[in-house]
Amino acid sequence: MIAQKLRAGVAGVLTLAAVLASSGEAALAAADTVGRCDAKQTVKLVPTDPALCASLLPTVQNPSGLPLEEYENTLNRFFRAFCHRDTANGWVRDKSVRDTGPYISRHDDGTWTGQDYGTHSPVVIWYSPEMAAWARENRTPAEEDRATDKTPVPDGAIMVKEMYPAPASRCADVDPEYLLPNPNGAAIMVRDAQASQDGWFWGWFGWTGWDNDYPASNDSNRSPYMGFGQYCVNCHASARDNMTFTSTKNMQGEPGRPLVFLTQDDAPKAADKAHHAQVVLPGDDAPRLGQPHVAYTAAFNAAFPDGMGGGKPTWDTLAGIQMPSETYDNVWMGAGEPTVHGEYLTSDQCAGCHDAGSTGLQFDMTKIDPATNKLWNHSPYATWRTSPMGLAGRDPIFFSQLASESQTFHPDTAGVVENTCLGCHGFMGQRQYGIDQSLSNADGDCGTFTRDMANAIPLGTTPGTPEALTANYGGLARDGISCMACHHMVLGEEAEAAVKDQPQNNCVEARQEFLNPNETGFAKTFTGSYMVGAPTEVYGPFKDPKTAPMEAALGITPKYSHTLGESETCGTCHTVHLPVLHEGKPVGYIYEQLTYPEWAFSAYRTGTGVDGPLPHGAGDRAESCQDCHMPSTEPDGTPTVSKIASIQEYTNFPQAEFTKGPEELDLPEREGFARHTLVGLNIFLVKMAQQFPDVLGIRTQDPMLGSKGVDPLLYTEQQMLDQAANGVAEVTVGAAEIDGDTLTASVSVVNKVGHKFPSGVGFRRAFLTFEVLDPLGDVIWASGRTDAAGRLLDADGSVLPGEMWWDDSCRARIEPDKRIHQPHYQTITAQNQVQVYQELVSTPPTDGSTDFTCGEGATPEGQLTTSFLSICAEVKDNRLMPHGTLPLDQRIEIAKALGAQEDMAHDTGATAVGDDPDYVSGGGDSLVYRVDLSQVKGTPDSVRARLYYQATPPFYLQDRFCTAKGADRDRLYFLSGHLNLDGTEAEGWKLAIADSGPMMIAK
Repeated sequence: MIAQKLRAGVAGVLTLAAVLASSGEAALAAADTVGRCDAKQTVKLVPTDPALCASLLPTVQNPSGLPLEEYENTLNRFFRAFCHRDTANGWVRDKSVRDTGPYISRHDDGTWTGQDYGTHSPVVIWYSPEMAAWARENRTPAEEDRATDKTPVPDGAIMVKEMYPAPASRCADVDPEYLLPNPNGAAIMVRDAQASQDGWFWGWFGWTGWDNDYPASNDSNRSPYMGFGQYCVNCHASARDNMTFTSTKNMQGEPGRPLVFLTQDDAPKAADKAHHAQVVLPGDDAPRLGQPHVAYTAAFNAAFPDGMGGGKPTWDTLAGIQMPSETYDNVWMGAGEPTVHGEYLTSDQCAGCHDAGSTGLQFDMTKIDPATNKLWNHSPYATWRTSPMGLAGRDPIFFSQLASESQTFHPDTAGVVENTCLGCHGFMGQRQYGIDQSLSNADGDCGTFTRDMANAIPLGTTPGTPEALTANYGGLARDGISCMACHHMVLGEEAEAAVKDQPQNNCVEARQEFLNPNETGFAKTFTGSYMVGAPTEVYGPFKDPKTAPMEAALGITPKYSHTLGESETCGTCHTVHLPVLHEGKPVGYIYEQLTYPEWAFSAYRTGTGVDGPLPHGAGDRAESCQDCHMPSTEPDGTPTVSKIASIQEYTNFPQAEFTKGPEELDLPEREGFARHTLVGLNIFLVKMAQQFPDVLGIRTQDPMLGSKGVDPLLYTEQQMLDQAANGVAEVTVGAAEIDGDTLTASVSVVNKVGHKFPSGVGFRRAFLTFEVLDPLGDVIWASGRTDAAGRLLDADGSVLPGEMWWDDSCRARIEPDKRIHQPHYQTITAQNQVQVYQELVSTPPTDGSTDFTCGEGATPEGQLTTSFLSICAEVKDNRLMPHGTLPLDQRIEIAKALGAQEDMAHDTGATAVGDDPDYVSGGGDSLVYRVDLSQVKGTPDSVRARLYYQATPPFYLQDRFCTAKGADRDRLYFLSGHLNLDGTEAEGWKLAIADSGPMMIAK
């Protein structure tokens, strides 16, 4: 099998088959299976072509000199020729195979099982001549008490950490030159201090099971085997200096003995693969978490037939709509003092420390799932990664919307549209591009970040080149609303004044002037237009963080900031203020989203902002955004207590040499540890991610916890379902009575969230289904019926007017000037009337007139629109208001205190709800159903009311399919048409929120 997997025929490379084969059999047949050392071979595995090794070495010593795939090809040849075992040219190895931690045996049910608890599998490290010389100068026993090394490791120095089955005693008496490190392979370190902050190229190489990282595969989207800025620093940053624990005590020919650990060598078979092997060879790290439909569903075909005039991708043409693999998203901190050119880094730079189980030895930030006996991963990285914020840079719904905006709604200003919208969903890529452009352009111009840039990948690029920089912007954009987006944030008058003239904010004021020209103070930061701190700092909610590991790994100092616990951290992005574009020019400004102000004007407000108290103080239900969306308490209300990182600590870790001390490494448990769940109710996006990881380019298994953990996408889904079931709304039916031929029933909906429901983007909607049931439980009358595509129907099963905006060919809108929709009801009397809680907006007039006004209070004159940048007037907004919504005059006071204009206070109210008293101070809605029983077949026995939610209603999907084109449009069409929601809480494209249950009719 080894011979089959190794590349053969490379000139000058001595293959294992040639070295090891005997009696004509394959390479593994030559292994000495006598005894316990399965790695032992019958011949030495040493270089036999010195000229080849000499020709490859200069390239191997310069990892930043080639594109990754070319460099890996060279490494492949180097290691398969065993060039790192070239003792004749000064390579030095460890004395023997040695343990890196204890090996514990357990006797259970008559069987011994062993488990290795080393930082690595047992190792033999090979040192290049440069590395060996450095160690002799800096890492002898005489140097152990120094705080730092005398000299840095020279560029080109190499360490190859061959890893063997545990415990080391199995192979300790075998000459390492006879050992083949399968299946664990070797961890490699190549010094290249000019390429990265930590100064090393890190990697894993395997003589089997290894292949090039690039081109990346959308079938796995694995963490890369090699590269700069890899997760290895979660341990190596704990070294006292130079990111290595090297000691001459381990080296052949040097005095001293290696560290030894408890070894209970009673178990011939280990319990499972070593942690590092699981990380680099996880098996299937992108399995589908749920089976999509093989073909477009009948319901989807009926609603959106024949591609709606556009593309209709199939499983055979997926390559045309796949997003770049997550494997490509690797942007690390450059060498030397961090500069603004490294202001933003991808989340893989954080995952090694802020994901659970990353050391393989400690499992803080987890809890056991009793249903599966796996671990729920509560770490910041894992809970964020699969949240809508973590998926924002790959969100197929957003990218289809962006295509509509730039191709159809505003093609004359496509660049402005893409730069503006990607300033949120592709935040880090757009921001970093602007910083770099402003410093390279003589006039300080920030440039235009485009959709194509968000697709850029590093394949074929050499680090430091313009092409590689563009690939960095793409990786940063695809990483979503990532770690550095929030943890660099600076809010508050004093804090902003200190950083606003620093280069990392060169483009922020221009964005503020474009999006929020008349706002001041906090309101100036709306639409994600906030200032950020220096690249040498990140901010968190805990005081006195341990700084040494992050400083060593990234050159960044973590600092405390109270703003991370304030709702304004969320409010800067979740208040979306945009220009109204008409014929390429701004004709006004509107609030497209008002989630934060809805909260700030409600009973849930905390009464404070980043600059101090706000008018009218705290509400009687005061909770911050984080209290709901980043919970830091247990089900019983007690604070969650946990460490906030997973690193190589000093006290509770296997002993290592030349480490930092416990005062720098040992992490305290923190009270109020917040889970970065960050979920709303967009279960449809999460289901797409679960079922189509190959299309979105993501992995579904956590890269650090691996098979020990519940897949994070399942955790995210569960958090959404829990929230939907318990934290959103309540529906009750009052007395249901029959008077003559009329059935009357009142239905009440209580809003349990701290803002409107639905909130956020205006196309989301909720609706009530009210049913009259006969004694057998069959429906004999209903308001709010739907088909399997989520379209509202009348009694005959016909789609209600307004549910679809276009004809089936996408050639024409259906009576667009009538703005057909379901109005707000206080009484419903017919089955074609449905209480739909939604916001609907319209464009500027389409008749060519120029005498019109857009913005708060404008009269609707145009067509209904889903364009964020075409919202001229509000047609309807009867979304459920939060409890304790303040009167308008008090909302205005708070708006002004935040630096906003009065229109923000007005826009958080309701539109087109008549005199409904439920929309004065909010908290819910009550309405009456009157059913003419003379038109009903059957005997009414009970009634039932249910509340459903749609993150992407049918009219919205249809508008994407009809107004966008290309891969971003076709991707959404394919995903929506094949998404399998059967048997889930979102079956029929509607998420169940609340259910009154059957209520008997008073007789």
